[in-house]
Amino acid sequence: MSVDWKPGMFVHLDLTVPDAPAVRDFYADVIGWTPEPLGEDWMMLAADGTPAAGICHARGENADLPPQWLAYVAVEDLDASLAAVRNRGGEVVAGPKGEGTGAYAVVRDPAGAVLALILR
Repeated sequence: MSVDWKPGMFVHLDLTVPDAPAVRDFYADVIGWTPEPLGEDWMMLAADGTPAAGICHARGENADLPPQWLAYVAVEDLDASLAAVRNRGGEVVAGPKGEGTGAYAVVRDPAGAVLALILR
């Protein structure tokens, strides 16, 4: 995980689906991304090798994530951000997951939009 993330910035996109290999191959053909194994999942690389997005299996720790593109926003204090989500009428959908830099949680705002907060 990058330590150069600035709080409040979108820093990553993931798609978690039941048939990750098929979706990985779909985006490789449609967009031209190159899949690179990342554990049991894949980091999809742009033509210049820059990480573009993740394609993940909807199982284990990811089983409760929605099958949609999930944007990650960097935060300084994940616990404080999750408390603010609840206090402002939002909902924590999944997590927090992981520890230290890269720990994240999926939240839903009062209008129903979903995104992930990730500790920088």
